[in-house]
Amino acid sequence: MNYIFYFLIVFSIVIGAINGRLQEVINAVMSGAELSVKVAFSLIGIMAFWLGIMKIAEKSGLVQLIAKAIKPITKKLFNELPEDSPAIGDIAMNFTANAFGLANAATPFGIRAMENMQEENDKKDTASNSMCLFLAMNTAGFQLIPATVIAILVGIGYKNPTEIIAPTLLVTSITFVSAIAMAKFAQYITKKKGVKDD
Repeated sequence: MNYIFYFLIVFSIVIGAINGRLQEVINAVMSGAELSVKVAFSLIGIMAFWLGIMKIAEKSGLVQLIAKAIKPITKKLFNELPEDSPAIGDIAMNFTANAFGLANAATPFGIRAMENMQEENDKKDTASNSMCLFLAMNTAGFQLIPATVIAILVGIGYKNPTEIIAPTLLVTSITFVSAIAMAKFAQYITKKKGVKDD
């Protein structure tokens, strides 16, 4: 990725110099750097707010309530996990953080969920079906409120940053359901293949 950005920057400078518009390229670099600082500061505020909300939710027991609310769905999807598995709570928290657009806050819960699932995994050198499904769900990243994107739009001075909510909800819902369907289909295929090999 660094090489790509390096190439784009050098290419822009060379083309700007050839066309006699080097000053415009330099001005664009400076204004872009200034804008990135503004966006970073706007992100700090909204991320601090949402991370605080998530911490309060965790301490107040709201996470456990969410885990209980989605437990029937979780049990159905992650049918390899025991009912009292600590991974279920972490999966619920990860899902909640992702739903509110907090990928950074979701990461620790995702890692802990994977660690718990690995402890319950019989084949330590191979990812379990539950681990693969969780990875697919986590990568799809269902979002109710894309907080980070809204923060970036606010930072760049966009007039109506909340209009991104409906399209984001639609797209992430489709990708989320598709990820689950594909993971379950892959589980079915590998299970069928395993039966044939036996």
